[in-house]
Amino acid sequence: MIFFRKSFWRRLAQDTRGVTGIEYGLIASLIAMAALTGMDTLGAGVQAKFEGVDSKVSAAVQ
Repeated sequence: MIFFRKSFWRRLAQDTRGVTGIEYGLIASLIAMAALTGMDTLGAGVQAKFEGVDSKVSAAVQ
């Protein structure tokens, strides 16, 4: 049983199938996190601009 575990872990460490897919998945998740952070920051700035325009238009109409 102990020999089986050692050989299993040795084979697992040497197996490189699927490594590229995992790397692409990690890269895609990092890009998605950066995009979401940027969109959140940009969204807050755009919302502030629209609120400023709204208040100026409301003040001009009254």
